Amino acid sequence: MGEYQPPFTSEDVQIEQERSLFQGFFQVKGLRLQHRRFAGGWTSPMERELFVRDDATCVLPWDPVRRELVLIEQFRAGALGRDQSPWLLELVAGINEPGETPQAVAHREAKEEADLTLQALAPICQYLASPGGSNELVHLFCARVDASTAGGLHGLAEENEDIRVSVWSLEAALTALENGTINNAPAIIALQWLALNEAALAKRWGVP
Repeated sequence: MGEYQPPFTSEDVQIEQERSLFQGFFQVKGLRLQHRRFAGGWTSPMERELFVRDDATCVLPWDPVRRELVLIEQFRAGALGRDQSPWLLELVAGINEPGETPQAVAHREAKEEADLTLQALAPICQYLASPGGSNELVHLFCARVDASTAGGLHGLAEENEDIRVSVWSLEAALTALENGTINNAPAIIALQWLALNEAALAKRWGVP
């Protein structure tokens, strides 16, 4: 099979109406649209709500010399009502400001959330977080750090951030992934990627 070519593009969608349903820290839009069908023709007009937010950048800080990674832990309202703690083990992350590159966000958030200086960045992937109802695109990186002094409590008080930083061996983090302790998409993707690419990444960064 050759390179995949999508059968349709954005040109195959007709937006008949777009309106703002809510505007706060985030935005919700209401769309009335129709799109082409695989079998030919067009769908009937349909209503869709779209959660609108800027792109985000997530970073897995990795120390290839010590074979340790850094995770942060903080409260997430979206985890309320589940049979688990709403304090999640996560990657360093932040929303991309207008005109700001994902790489710049990675460096900024690493300093704000974990007091880490990133020595190198390796792109993992870009992915749509929940395209059934949101337009958010996540830029995912692995970053080289010195984990020897990582830890403590961090975050910006003006943003009500209360972040605990911890250092993990790769084996311990993968165990937490396997038993469901780590269950958010950026961390899952990044840890699985690191498990597959640790040797190649060490070679890229000149680590014996």
